[in-house]
Amino acid sequence: MRTSLVTTKGQVTIPVAVRHQLGIHQGDRVGFVYEDGKVIILPVIKDIEAAFGLISTKQSASLDEMEAAIQGRGREQ
Repeated sequence: MRTSLVTTKGQVTIPVAVRHQLGIHQGDRVGFVYEDGKVIILPVIKDIEAAFGLISTKQSASLDEMEAAIQGRGREQ
């Protein structure tokens, strides 16, 4: 287990081995999840391409249908 000290401001340094395993670099954001008495650190997805495939649906729309929906949205206001 890797360890780190907590500063007076509640900050910790993520050990380099863990940063490498998670692909975390300077300036990246991380999220924290508390589960069953443990804290889980997760890298925050920073681009839409990384999220591709996370959500599935049974509906589909053609490009024309999407364009029509976008154009119609401005008229609703």
